[in-house]
Amino acid sequence: MKVLFVSSEIYPLAKTGGLADVSAALPKALARLGVDIRLVLPGYPSALRVAAEQRPETKLDVPDAGLTEVISARLPDSGLTIWLVDSPSLFRREGGLYQDPDGRDWGDNAQRFAHLTRIAARIAVGEVIPGWRADVVHCNDWHTGLLPLQLGDGGGSRPATLFTIHNLAFQGLFPERTLASLRLPNDLFTPDGIEFHGQMSFLKAGIRYSDRLTTVSPSYAREILTPEFGCGLDGLLRARASELNGITNGIDDQLWNPAADPHVAAGFSVDSMIGKSRCKDELRRELGLASAPQVPLLVWVSRITHQKMVDTVLEVLPALLDRNIQLALIGQGDADAERALVGHAIASRAKMAVRIGYDEGLAHRFYAAGDLLLHPSRFEPCGLAPLYAMRYGAVPIVRRVGGLLDNVVAASEDTIRNGTATGFTFQDANGSALLDCVDRALAAYAQPLVWRRIQQQAMTHDLSWMASAQQYLSLYRALAPSLTPHALRHPCAEIEPPRCRPRPRS
Repeated sequence: MKVLFVSSEIYPLAKTGGLADVSAALPKALARLGVDIRLVLPGYPSALRVAAEQRPETKLDVPDAGLTEVISARLPDSGLTIWLVDSPSLFRREGGLYQDPDGRDWGDNAQRFAHLTRIAARIAVGEVIPGWRADVVHCNDWHTGLLPLQLGDGGGSRPATLFTIHNLAFQGLFPERTLASLRLPNDLFTPDGIEFHGQMSFLKAGIRYSDRLTTVSPSYAREILTPEFGCGLDGLLRARASELNGITNGIDDQLWNPAADPHVAAGFSVDSMIGKSRCKDELRRELGLASAPQVPLLVWVSRITHQKMVDTVLEVLPALLDRNIQLALIGQGDADAERALVGHAIASRAKMAVRIGYDEGLAHRFYAAGDLLLHPSRFEPCGLAPLYAMRYGAVPIVRRVGGLLDNVVAASEDTIRNGTATGFTFQDANGSALLDCVDRALAAYAQPLVWRRIQQQAMTHDLSWMASAQQYLSLYRALAPSLTPHALRHPCAEIEPPRCRPRPRS
């Protein structure tokens, strides 16, 4: 079974969020199951710095992109083979993966990721790497949305395609005129093709033309079939519902292991939690929080966005800080919200600390130190942060939505008694529901035996990738025999106006 796994970010070569972690951990688990899996990633400066055993594979002269070199390398932690698409004019830039140093989307993002998938398509059909041709191409999020379409353009037999939606709100939207610059035919720009409310949508292309679809939790798979969560694509998704699977993300339990984590002050495990107390003390010193051994520490590791209910958190923050807690936040996002959070932290130095940006090691230290993880969301495809937090004994506070509904067992008298509770949940996306949930969590924290029971169950909950990887392998096996010419088999249902604001980046 030969699988080409294509993603715009893969840890530790390039990361802005959970997509990078999934794109590293899932292939690693699949390789353990015997899959010959190879990865494709843009040749970002960070990837060229970090990738191991680099050697040139081939050079291609591509119209509108110049000379492109495909570099064979290995991921430094797993040893998996990765092919870097090194096109200096498109990917070797200072700034972010998707944005310039000032936080604006790169103006040629459509060209950048269309080029990535064009090269990936040539690799997949055996034109680039001698002796290697994919049985299945696994595409991830909008950046790879054109790949199923590009593979179909070649005619003849082709690898089967699987497209995974990690977050439907990020859709890769570009003006109609972009079609010409990407050398795509105008007849694609229809409601039955890749047109979406007057723009072209990379995400819609992936949903429309792939052989099978997955998303990252069963509950999210059901939610995106509805107008509330479908972001205007629910009609198309309902038309493809029989070919859509929700498969819960796991975590790399070697990388996220509190007993052997090089980023934290002291190791600990469910059987010996002494090190967690030291981690809390050290993080408090690092962030300038007051020493308060008996006070619970709430941590928030998150993008600072409307999706993550930052407006609601700001609304209730004074009341939250009136409680007997400390709060530590690491994240980035909306500039106004960032400034407001920093202002609250300055006014409450002993009780609240904010770090704007993202630092992988510091994120590990947050999970290791935290008693509780604050993770409210208006929608949540999977929610990796609560999974990391559970592994480190930071009990999550989440809204009952998407993957959070699947992954966090709400604490109640019954679930605490039978030892299945792993966190605290609330239903309504408002401040009073959030505060009520925090209060229930603090009441449990004040009862050491109850708290220890919840914490132990969270830490021992099976969060590994193995079960989910088996489900992906089953899908690959179902797809692999279907090396047939591409056919446009999925008529688009009527598309309703978007209920959430789609964004052109990840």
